Amino acid sequence: MNIKTIGELKKSGYQSKSIKDELRENLISKMMSKETVFKGIHGYENTVIPELERAILSKHNINLLGLRGQAKTRLARLMVNLLDEYIPVVEGSEINDDPLNPISRFAIEMIKEKGDETPIFWLHRSERFAEKLATPDVTVADIIGDVDPIKAANLKLSYADDRVIHYGMIPRANRCIFVINELPDLQARIQVALFNILQEGDIQIRGFKLRLPLDMQFVFTANPEDYTNRGSIVTPLKDRIGSQILTHYPEDIETAKTITQQEANKASSQKDFIQIPELAKDLLEQIVFEARESEYIDAKSGVSARLSITAFENLLSTAERRALLSGEGKTMIRLSDFDGIIPAITGKVELVYEGEQEGAQVVAENLIKNAIKTLFPTYFPEIKKLERQEAETPYDAIISWFFNTDEDFELLDDYTEEKYKAELDKVKPLTDFVKQYQPNINESDVYFMKEFVLWALVEFKKLSKYRFAEGTQFKDPYGNFISGL
Repeated sequence: MNIKTIGELKKSGYQSKSIKDELRENLISKMMSKETVFKGIHGYENTVIPELERAILSKHNINLLGLRGQAKTRLARLMVNLLDEYIPVVEGSEINDDPLNPISRFAIEMIKEKGDETPIFWLHRSERFAEKLATPDVTVADIIGDVDPIKAANLKLSYADDRVIHYGMIPRANRCIFVINELPDLQARIQVALFNILQEGDIQIRGFKLRLPLDMQFVFTANPEDYTNRGSIVTPLKDRIGSQILTHYPEDIETAKTITQQEANKASSQKDFIQIPELAKDLLEQIVFEARESEYIDAKSGVSARLSITAFENLLSTAERRALLSGEGKTMIRLSDFDGIIPAITGKVELVYEGEQEGAQVVAENLIKNAIKTLFPTYFPEIKKLERQEAETPYDAIISWFFNTDEDFELLDDYTEEKYKAELDKVKPLTDFVKQYQPNINESDVYFMKEFVLWALVEFKKLSKYRFAEGTQFKDPYGNFISGL
């Protein structure tokens, strides 16, 4: 960018255009060249993204409406990639004045004084994004502006002079994408202050007759209005927002897994020495799906995608801690490691009254159990609720082994990999069963699958399980009753 003055800019043939035109033209260009516009966004290919592209083509201000953890802010931030790489700005301007179309008193007077010698600088698109989280304490002065008495004193100006104005966040984001997160949390009187900006593009500060035709792309994010009692979007403001786009959670496990793997903060050391079975990843996502359907969890509040991300990080750290304590260089995820994700669940869900009565810990444990029950039939023969007493099932040999064994079968948390595998290998019918029904399973995932079968048989009342401080004990279905546990 060798152009340094307005004169040079005019000679270059530069044409001013609005930010909405920029977004529209660059989107058209990317669509025609089959480029992915919103990279890293998964599950929205046929729903949210087409609507967002239509809104940009229509040059609309946008409201992204959805529950927490649905990538609303990320979508807004990715719109920056649709801006021109650089735009010229009058040097010293507080509100990014276009050299060929200045709107502030400062820029107009400077151009009048210096003409074609007026200096300009080039603003990169990464700096053309402003964001404000709506909180109850936000004022009109914060986002639009106010009179600055210190400036008036220093410049020896009257309060009637518009040079005493201190611009707020929105004017300073002229020619930028401006995002207001959690719009319903903005007080109604502050929302009213946005009316003119959205409709006419000008701002009103105190008693000044000030018309600044700001060039802005607004993106708002909001949870559904019934999510909290903190507030709502006032109707006239809604009327001025061009497109309202509904976001949603991933609709299948594969998409959810892709998002989790992309977002989880996996330390390189963890990646190197922790084996993660595909079934473990599926189970983790199924837990989140169960949470969204649970009668104990407030559906209006939503279950954020951050739950699966933080739960996955906890899962890895549980395995890492075990390996560190046992001094092993490599380990794999075990089903018992899923106890380590409970803090990630309890901190991320809002319980309804019945859930509070049950207790957050119990609700989290039940989500893990329900996920196991849901996934089990996709890998192995279904266990029917009602069976004839004499009917043979594929699970009889495993259950008989537990009936006939004299020793306790325990999987302790501090078992080394070798000891853990040896313990599971004791149950010969379990090995044969997994080999029969999952013959193509990755060899390193076999032991997680074996433990998965045991946990599932417990949930279907074919075996019993007792959790104690050091680990887990599995018995025949009547074992706990007979032993009094």
